[in-house]
Amino acid sequence: MGSILNRTGRWWWIPVIIILLLVNFLAAQFHKRIDLTNEKRFTISAPVKKLLGNLDDVVQVDIFLKGEFPSGFKKLATSTDELLQEFKEYSGTNIQYRFISPDEQIEGSERTYADTLVALGAVPINIKVQLKAGEQSQYVFPEALVHYKDRMEVISLYTPQAVFASPQSNRITDSALNSAEALMEYKFANAIEQLTQNNRPMVAYSYGNGEPLPPILDSGNNIVNGIQTVDLFNSVLRKTYNVFTLNINTEPVIPDTFKLLMIVKPTIAFTEDEKIKIDQFVMHGGKVIWFLDRLNAEMDSLQLQNQVIAYDRNLNLEDLLFKYGARINPNLLMDLQCDFLPFAVSGDKQFEFLHWNYFPLFESKSNHIINKNLGLVAGRFVNSIDTVKSDGVSKTILLSSSQNARTIATPALISGEENRNAPEDELFKKKDIITGVLLEGKFRSLYANRLSLNIMDTLERYGTPFQTSSVTDNKMIIVSDGDIVLNGASQGQPLPMGVNTYTMGTQYQYQFANRDFLQNCLDYLINISGLTEAKSKDYTLRLLDPKKMQDERSKWQIVNIVLPVLLIFIFGFTYQYWRRRKYSY
Repeated sequence: MGSILNRTGRWWWIPVIIILLLVNFLAAQFHKRIDLTNEKRFTISAPVKKLLGNLDDVVQVDIFLKGEFPSGFKKLATSTDELLQEFKEYSGTNIQYRFISPDEQIEGSERTYADTLVALGAVPINIKVQLKAGEQSQYVFPEALVHYKDRMEVISLYTPQAVFASPQSNRITDSALNSAEALMEYKFANAIEQLTQNNRPMVAYSYGNGEPLPPILDSGNNIVNGIQTVDLFNSVLRKTYNVFTLNINTEPVIPDTFKLLMIVKPTIAFTEDEKIKIDQFVMHGGKVIWFLDRLNAEMDSLQLQNQVIAYDRNLNLEDLLFKYGARINPNLLMDLQCDFLPFAVSGDKQFEFLHWNYFPLFESKSNHIINKNLGLVAGRFVNSIDTVKSDGVSKTILLSSSQNARTIATPALISGEENRNAPEDELFKKKDIITGVLLEGKFRSLYANRLSLNIMDTLERYGTPFQTSSVTDNKMIIVSDGDIVLNGASQGQPLPMGVNTYTMGTQYQYQFANRDFLQNCLDYLINISGLTEAKSKDYTLRLLDPKKMQDERSKWQIVNIVLPVLLIFIFGFTYQYWRRRKYSY
């Protein structure tokens, strides 16, 4: 009997190996991750999980953060790797990624990846690095290319933060890198959604009331009209939505097939008939985003005459907006936190760049998904907004002035001579003057109990019966500046949205976050997939206390270096002692 047991005992390791293999297989198939971070950094939001789980083909991601970079960008690369690993948990093999050096040569080509990125519109960040040979320039491309079938999307993983006093500085800061990490999940998910979706939401762009026209090209693809809207249409609207132009005046109603109506810088007054159509579009659940200049004040007139009188355009929208919960005032905002313009300081040939108080820079309060982790947004001849009581409608301030602002009433004289003297700071005492507001809730119609039976029958005939209030909770955004979403031009070529035409080619050139602000507004208003939930993440930047680090340096060195080694010795000694006690005779 003893010999049989001895022979059986030789093969004890076979069932052990089988059990280990089985445990490993089950662990790979069924496992649970626990996120112990306060901000839930490693928890993917539910809409993103659903998006990743529904992928029907491989999404290839190329990240250009391979090489020797400053520690901040190495951390960004690590965070990108960790995020995409999490993505693979929910998509399986449908997410593939790799890190590439921008200086690598593309297979079968003499071009480098850096050349391709620049051709796609990516802007490298120039970092000064200290080497043995002295200070040199190092260019970093914090970009990623997302490929799906025959489509491709470029993602910017990091945007430098601008300082209002010197926006051209492109500072690389811990807070900017922290914000980049917080937005990373949304950026990748949004790019994947844009590449994979087939049914895009329909958006209507209004053009019947003097709004800037959409880009019009001739046979040689040269822009013959609508140069101000090139970036709006090409970089935002057509990239994500099915866009149609709509003349409200000629249409019997605004079709409910449109998810959103966009009204940008109208210059001709709205008729009551047009306002009824907009009102009923809102009552039937349509979203509206308004970018309005109540006053007529343009840089072209100022350049020609060196002064211009800003006066009311009389757009006839005051009663409609008031009913919804907001009023755009007939005044101009002046802010000490503002962009630059060139001014003649000695004769007509010498210019100096000075702050121009009529070009305010709005710093994000990060109080909503729309403006969270958003850079400076540049305005031009902006009006103030008042919120008014409207039952059932909540208001969220999206854009507002700095702590040092003022307003001037109309008719306002704007003169290029104003900057010959420094602004009187004591006049700039107002703070947080509202210039952009989100309205949400059940809107009430301006035309309740006011329409004739003939108009109501017409609405009924076109499938939009008159509603005295919105059928469901609705939302709209009102911004008191039409230029925020328009682009300038230089030498006949359109500039990106948020770039000041007058600082092009100078040290003051900078692209502000106007495009990101617009995209965030549209995403939130339409929000079909719910990906904006991923944008709500906010990582807390926990900085080490330098004094405490110095005082407790030795203690933590011992804890991290000596203690682990000591524990291993203790464990080894204890194990050997127990083994000798057990097997000694």
